[in-house]
Amino acid sequence: MTKRKLFGTDGIRGKANHYPMTGEIAFEVGRAAAYVLKKKHGRNKILIGKDTRLSGYMLESALTSGICSMGMSVVLIGPMPTPGIAFVTRSLRVDAGIVISASHNPYDDNGIKFFSSDGFKLPDSTEEAIERAMFSKALEKIRPEGAEIGKAKRIEDATGRYIESVKTTFPKGMTLEGMKVVVDCSNGSAYKITPTVLSELGADVISINDKPNGININLNCGAMHPEVVQKAVLEHNADIGIAHDGDADRTILCDEKGEIIDGDKVIAICALDMKKDGNLKSNTVVATVMSNIGFELFLKKSGIKVIRTKVGDRYVVEEMLRSNCNLGGEQSGHIIFLDHNTTGDGPITALQMLSVMCRRQKSLSELACNIPIYPQILINVPVAKSKQMEDFPEISAMIKKAEKKLDSGRILVRPSGTEPIIRVMVEGDDMDSIKTIAEEVAEVIRKKMT
Repeated sequence: MTKRKLFGTDGIRGKANHYPMTGEIAFEVGRAAAYVLKKKHGRNKILIGKDTRLSGYMLESALTSGICSMGMSVVLIGPMPTPGIAFVTRSLRVDAGIVISASHNPYDDNGIKFFSSDGFKLPDSTEEAIERAMFSKALEKIRPEGAEIGKAKRIEDATGRYIESVKTTFPKGMTLEGMKVVVDCSNGSAYKITPTVLSELGADVISINDKPNGININLNCGAMHPEVVQKAVLEHNADIGIAHDGDADRTILCDEKGEIIDGDKVIAICALDMKKDGNLKSNTVVATVMSNIGFELFLKKSGIKVIRTKVGDRYVVEEMLRSNCNLGGEQSGHIIFLDHNTTGDGPITALQMLSVMCRRQKSLSELACNIPIYPQILINVPVAKSKQMEDFPEISAMIKKAEKKLDSGRILVRPSGTEPIIRVMVEGDDMDSIKTIAEEVAEVIRKKMT
């Protein structure tokens, strides 16, 4: 399949109750997934978890109906962070896990993404097989009957299982007593989990945006609005601020001075710590093309290699497995510690940083102060879904013109894999000049693609 109709870089995503995020499509996705993933023998179960969006109920029911209609059973675990769903999928040894979430997007969006039985995201080939099954009409005549129809069961201890798993990643004998921590839960799926984990490890926790009502997820809070946790850290004189997105697969941190610590700095700090203790596999980390060049130069001076991939934590994980690495991630806060989980894990990322602070007896600002970050600007340009960037030679010409203006730096222009947006990133020595260059490129895109 050369062009996929539904699956993007992170599953299927769109406006809830509009194509493709309708109950009808979710039902067909459930049927097709069960058809592709069902084994001739064994338990034949698919786990479904979700974030706190109102539309999660609708999609959960539709997926469940579709899966059961094909003879597979469903395990329902309710609201749970994406990394928690990956963990519980492995823990319960089911055949696959489904996440109903649109991650950092507004509440009226939603999405469907899959984990395989080993907790890794489904490969492209399996997603394409699900699409082929949906659109080939091959399933119309397949109707299990009687005792062959699947059933759904809700389990209540999934949250506890994940909390205990996260806590095991923190060194035995170490405590967070005396540490004041602000957690912005983004009114999302970690609203109980991260505060509980930190409290049980001894921290004084100030939890904010932890009252989801179905429509306030990511609303002016969380990882997409780090100014909220910055303000709270300064107000409470906290040691660190932790901001998740709606499904808690990413974490943005804030130091005690109110400075944001993004994913690049988190990876750099943890990489140095792991290298000192001999725990950084291959002395290499995996990042994406969006990571700052200053981050790469800093690690290079420390004897740590950086491998870059295209944007998307699934591509980071694939390269980590290929290159035998155990640390990687994205500037946006998706950090993968493969020794602990199979995907970006916000609560685990927070704990790993706290453990570095405790072990090295340093504040977060002290750990981050020597990591140089080049000026970088990112402009997100909304575009029409029907238009493709490669159809407009004027855009390519403007990008080439912009590249010539950059003495030392780089420009990256790419379509988002999850939203109808073109991202324009420019990096260089001078903020004023890169801002001008980025705006010039963005303006051409607006004129041609909106």
